[in-house]
Amino acid sequence: MVLNTLSQHTRGQFALLIDPDKNISNLTTLVKHAEEFGVDLILVGGSLVRGYMDETILLIKKKCSIPVVLFPGSVFQFSPHAHAILLLSLISGRNPEFLIGNHVIAAQAIRDSGMEVIPTGYMLIGSGEPTSVQYISNTMPIPRSKTDIAVATALAGEQLGLKVIYLEGGSGADEIVPPLLVQAVCSSVGVPVVVGGGIRSPGQVKALRHAGASMVVVGNAIESNPELFQKLVEASR
Repeated sequence: MVLNTLSQHTRGQFALLIDPDKNISNLTTLVKHAEEFGVDLILVGGSLVRGYMDETILLIKKKCSIPVVLFPGSVFQFSPHAHAILLLSLISGRNPEFLIGNHVIAAQAIRDSGMEVIPTGYMLIGSGEPTSVQYISNTMPIPRSKTDIAVATALAGEQLGLKVIYLEGGSGADEIVPPLLVQAVCSSVGVPVVVGGGIRSPGQVKALRHAGASMVVVGNAIESNPELFQKLVEASR
C-alpha cells in the first residue's frame, strides 16, 4: 500500500512529480532514472494538465515497477490506471471546490477504479512570488512566518481524519517550505508529512528530512539533470 510507504520511518522517502504536459517527451528517460536511483513513488499531475494522463500513467507502469499516484490539480486529472490517489483537500484555503466540490464529482469514478485512496490535507505555504497553485485554486497561502497557523491547520486536518499532510511551496517556488515550519508541523501531528515545491539542492532535501518530513517531492529541478536527480534521492535517505 502507498500509505504504508509514506508511513515508513526506517528511511526517508522520495517522490518524483511528473506533469504530463511538460514531461511527455522525455518520460521514458525520467522513469528509467527513477527506477535506477530508487525513487519510492511517482506522482502524476499539475496545475494545467490538458491531457495525456492515461497515456502517461500507462507508459510509466510499462517502463518501471514504481507505484504511480495521482496528484490531481482538478477533477479533470483523473485516470483509473493509477495505483493510488492523493485525494487532496486544500485545508489552507476556503475555496469549497477544493475542499469538497471536486471530490463529490469524482467520487464514483474513484470508487469504481478500485485504486487506493489516501485522504490528504493539502496546505499551501507562502514561498515568495504567487504560484500557479495559488492562482488556480483562488486561495491565499499560509504566510511562511505563521508557524502557529500552519500547525493548527495541520492538526485540524488530522482530527478530521486525513491520513497525510502535504506542505506545498508551489511548483518552481522561489523558496522551499521553511524547515522550522516543517519541524513544528511534524512535531504536532502523528500522520506522515510530505513536502514539495522549490526543492533544488541536496542540502534543501536534507534540511527538510532533518525537520521530520516523511517524504520530499521534486519535479522541475530534475527534468534534464540526472546527476542532480540521483544526489537529491540520496540526500533523502
